[in-house]
Amino acid sequence: MVLTVLKKTLIAEFLRMAETIPIADVRSPSEFAAGHIPGAFNIPLFNDKEREAVGIKYKKEGRNKAIIAGLELTGPLMHEKLREALKIATEGKILVHCWRGGIRSEAMAWLFSLGGLDTETLDGGYKSYRHYVLESLSQKRKTIILGGMTGSSKTHILRSIKSLAHQVIDLEDIANHKGSAFGALGQLPQPSTEHFANLLFDQWRKTNDNLPLWLEDESRNIGTVFMPDEFFINMQTSPAIVLLMDINTRLPRLTEEYSAFPPELLKESISRISKRLGGDNARDAIGAVETGDFAKAIEITLKYYDKTYMYSIGRKPQEKIIYIKTDTDDIESNSLKVIEAAGKIDWGTGLFTVS
Repeated sequence: MVLTVLKKTLIAEFLRMAETIPIADVRSPSEFAAGHIPGAFNIPLFNDKEREAVGIKYKKEGRNKAIIAGLELTGPLMHEKLREALKIATEGKILVHCWRGGIRSEAMAWLFSLGGLDTETLDGGYKSYRHYVLESLSQKRKTIILGGMTGSSKTHILRSIKSLAHQVIDLEDIANHKGSAFGALGQLPQPSTEHFANLLFDQWRKTNDNLPLWLEDESRNIGTVFMPDEFFINMQTSPAIVLLMDINTRLPRLTEEYSAFPPELLKESISRISKRLGGDNARDAIGAVETGDFAKAIEITLKYYDKTYMYSIGRKPQEKIIYIKTDTDDIESNSLKVIEAAGKIDWGTGLFTVS
């Protein structure tokens, strides 16, 4: 049987259409879990074991034998897959893709069209989407990096800046992690590195590239998630505003935040960086948690993070960095300070003008 694909659409148009038409990702559940187009529904042609079996059949006996094996496995369940598609379709329309835009999406597009759905497939499949994502995120654009030592309330400041109609992408929110050894506390499970890039791109493409975009300064990895290489490199060469806040100003907010977590979780987090803290410091920090002296435990770990961060920021192009001293942890006040500093950026050079 020759399967006829009604329509094949290139990725840019496919994503534009996806703003109003649901996407059926027909790859296997494990493929979908590793990364997918945000908002897509998984209606797999094969489950993971079936996909493996058909793949082996294809390699050993060829395409036709693999198709027959696939039909034997999925034939009795086709009505269920069509029912799912009919349930999610909008005004009789649905978008479909598999990994490369081959047999799986062709088969499902044929099935959905039999059910009366106006079906379009993604030319090149999810593979073309991933290429588009990484290519887009590698592009250089007007970006402002907000830096500062741990506890400087950078995330809160960025949210305040966003409320003032500036463009902001919260990388830690996408990664479900706050960046430090304690960053997973109270967070949802992290996405895969692959899906993190998909989620990042989903926000990136909705911003205006003619206007500055604010990002928080981060390491290459946020917890277990790694940023796309070119995206991270571009962050390192973007103008940065670094907030300098005394450790005593930062301690109260951090103490209030982390003392709410069970002591055992705090001790586990400290243990993960015990070698970097040093044996004595790690032991003292854990002991402080055990006695309820959370401020002391946090102060010990902060000194390590402060030293590490200042070394890291010192390796960046200093001509693209402006340091802002503050003696308050007031979010609104510090937001206004960094916005004022951003006004000194010469976007022709990426340098800060001297007033």
